[in-house]
Amino acid sequence: MFTGIVTDVGRVRAVRDTNRDRRFEIETGFDTATIDIGASISHAGCCLTVVEKGPGWFAVEVSGETLSLTTLDNWAEGKRINLERAAKVGDELGGHIVSGHVDGMGEVLSVESEGGSHRVRIRAPRPLHRFIAPKGSIAVEGVSLTVNEVEDDVFGVNLIPHTWDVTTLGELKPGSRVNLEIDMLARYLARFQETA
Repeated sequence: MFTGIVTDVGRVRAVRDTNRDRRFEIETGFDTATIDIGASISHAGCCLTVVEKGPGWFAVEVSGETLSLTTLDNWAEGKRINLERAAKVGDELGGHIVSGHVDGMGEVLSVESEGGSHRVRIRAPRPLHRFIAPKGSIAVEGVSLTVNEVEDDVFGVNLIPHTWDVTTLGELKPGSRVNLEIDMLARYLARFQETA
């Protein structure tokens, strides 16, 4: 489990296709001596398992299923990635509860300056848009954000300068694809209503 509070921006240092999957090596500012093999780390909102590590880097393997449903299929050497280590019991929950299971990919429609912040409008895939509500939570590229407004399948978020500067969201532009994870409560409530 994660909170959607990015604690490092890593960089892809190597990409290699294997017989089964795709392997990414990620450079990080994390102290890799404290990361166990098998640990879960959120990569742009996608929970991946550490399979190898060295000083200042670790490796993850990604299945074809994950590549087909997330932005990871387009990652190349040099790509900057929002990273968050898994939350521990007792940690401050600064964002919202995030599972690291990407629900779909959105498309950035616009990025506009608004005072010192940036307003970003994103089109969500159908039927995922039904789970996004004004003042609700959403994870975009692994970053916990508050939804400002929703109009059909388009929603807006406001990025304060800190978020803009310390995550990869400052690189967004119209046409960018982003990983989306809806609020966990919305997911279970919808499932309950379907089966009640």
